[in-house]
Amino acid sequence: MKQHPKQNERLHHILDAFSRVTITVIGDLVADEFVLGEISRVSREAPVLILKHRERKIVPGGGANAICNLADLGVNVLPVGVVGDDEAGRTLIKAFRHKRIPVSGVLKDKSYPTITKSRILAGMSHTTGQQVVRLDREPSDPPNAHLRRELVLAARKYARASDAILVSDYGYGAASPEIVSAVKAKRGLENVPVMLDSRYRMLDYSNVAAATPNEPEVEELLGTRVGKDWQRLARAGEQLMNRMKLESLVITRGKDGMVVFCADRKPVDIPIYGSDEVTDVTGAGDTVIATYTAALAAGADAVEAAHLANLAGGIVVMKRGTATVTLDELKHAIERPLPPPRAH
Repeated sequence: MKQHPKQNERLHHILDAFSRVTITVIGDLVADEFVLGEISRVSREAPVLILKHRERKIVPGGGANAICNLADLGVNVLPVGVVGDDEAGRTLIKAFRHKRIPVSGVLKDKSYPTITKSRILAGMSHTTGQQVVRLDREPSDPPNAHLRRELVLAARKYARASDAILVSDYGYGAASPEIVSAVKAKRGLENVPVMLDSRYRMLDYSNVAAATPNEPEVEELLGTRVGKDWQRLARAGEQLMNRMKLESLVITRGKDGMVVFCADRKPVDIPIYGSDEVTDVTGAGDTVIATYTAALAAGADAVEAAHLANLAGGIVVMKRGTATVTLDELKHAIERPLPPPRAH
């Protein structure tokens, strides 16, 4: 299928506008740690592998990954979140500074350990490591009242200069419905659209313009089972659109691509871009919400934004570990025909 020249030109115009877009991200900042070990032998103490340590790295994850995706797309990004006064927190701030991302909205607190997800990878010499276990280190409590006030103040300050607010809520409290509502309650910010990625409590947010849940999250929210039933999926999407009064909704479906809902047209079912034999899905949702938000803020309609988010998601799942998509990669991708929507 040959891509229409006008469509190609339109998508290029949207991508070229990314550099003129500013987005505030209110998010749970996560450090993704990867520890690679070479399989040595089976332990005599227990039926477990003994790994010889080979490599360790910490990269931005969660809301921090969404922030880095926006930066690598050429967007002016303003992060708001909390890290601890620890190695993981310092590493996240260093990563932001390396990408020239402002860090004045990132609060550092000694009583709040940085959320860290450690993945242990095992492999043989000259082979790719496979994840064998994950260890999560989390704060015992959400940010305290003082931190919450500071988060609201920082987000309000940034939002005044922003085209959109991206909320990356992993359930740790730095991007709660209460914080987002307090930010939006400030006079003058009513018209700044909020784009939401919330893992556990999407329905608790109000005044949201768009959201990008995955299919299992939708099933859990609505207490339904979609499976391969298009009518059930369409009803679930319409129910969320109505309950949350959304302008648009993207439901991601893994190897089945994504479906975009908007008020003025029927749902559009977009197949996955590229191969369905993915390398790593870690952080793919962060890439999708970042690209979708950037495209909408740059003037794209919901379907155009979903196509770009689908391309970005297809690119990032072919990379190992928590990764980002660059503007050049997206520009290269749109030179190829877009996956045509499925008919229903």
